Parts: sequence; C-alpha cells; structure tokens
Amino acid sequence: MTPAPTGRLVPTPAGHDLILTRTYPAPADDVWANVTEPEHTARWFGPWRGEAGPGRTVEVRMAFEEEAPWSPLRIDACEPPHRLAVAMEDEAGSWHLELLLAETGDGTTELRLVHHLTSTDGLGETGPGWEWYLDMLTAARTGGPKPDFDDYYPAHKAYFDSLA
Repeated sequence: MTPAPTGRLVPTPAGHDLILTRTYPAPADDVWANVTEPEHTARWFGPWRGEAGPGRTVEVRMAFEEEAPWSPLRIDACEPPHRLAVAMEDEAGSWHLELLLAETGDGTTELRLVHHLTSTDGLGETGPGWEWYLDMLTAARTGGPKPDFDDYYPAHKAYFDSLA
C-alpha cells in the first residue's frame, strides 16, 4: 500500500512553509530523544557528531542518501523538548528547518516538521523526501519495517507540485 502524502504549504512573509505532521503515543521527552540524540537519529535520518548547542555547527551524515555525505548543520535554536531549528547548505541549496513537538493531554506528542522555503521550486522532490524521512522515524520508533522510498517518489511528486 502506497502511503498518502500529508504535507501542506502555508504562505509566509518570507515565502512558504512546508509542514508535515506525525503523532506518536509517547511523551515529548521520548520523541525529542529520537530527533536529537545521534544513536537515535542514526536509525532514521543519520548520525551526527560534534558539540551541539544553539549557535554551534555539528556534522550530520545523511545516511540514507546516495554516497551518505557528511554535511554541516547549524543549530539555530534548541529548546528541549519542544523546538529544534537548524540550517544546512548543500549542493541542493539552503535548508531551514524546525521540528516542533507538542504534548497533548492524552500522553501523545505531535511532531511538526517545518521546512521554511523562499521558493517552491523543487517541492515535488523535497516533499516526498520529508514524508519518507518522517515515516522512517515512525518505523525506528515502532521497530516496524522501513518504508521504501519508491513508494514516495515519484508517487507523491504530483501532489507536492500541485501545492505550489
């Protein structure tokens, strides 16, 4: 079964925000560990190394990308367990991202990945990738099977292109 795309595009004064959301039956501290600790991020995104903290730069290994490159990742804000804002530059351009966690009263946590965009060019490629990475996070948390990228791209490309 092909997963359905969930991303939405919201206009902002600086461009657009691509927002993708997942909900986990766990407290925010638990989900925060999955998105900030290198032994956890290695299972769904890639490991990172360096001394982390606001204003500092660490290196993250994009373990599931071709050639698995290490890239500098600047930490713009780190407010455990609710907000992590980072910036990264690579051959594909500049990436300004936020992970926002909100714990609900019923013991679940909503995670929102916000990709701040100055242009919607390439949204048909970027959106499916974020859907896949978030489903990789879900698989890492549950111990379930890793999703197949082919179920996201090009399957979700038209959906994300239509948002622009």
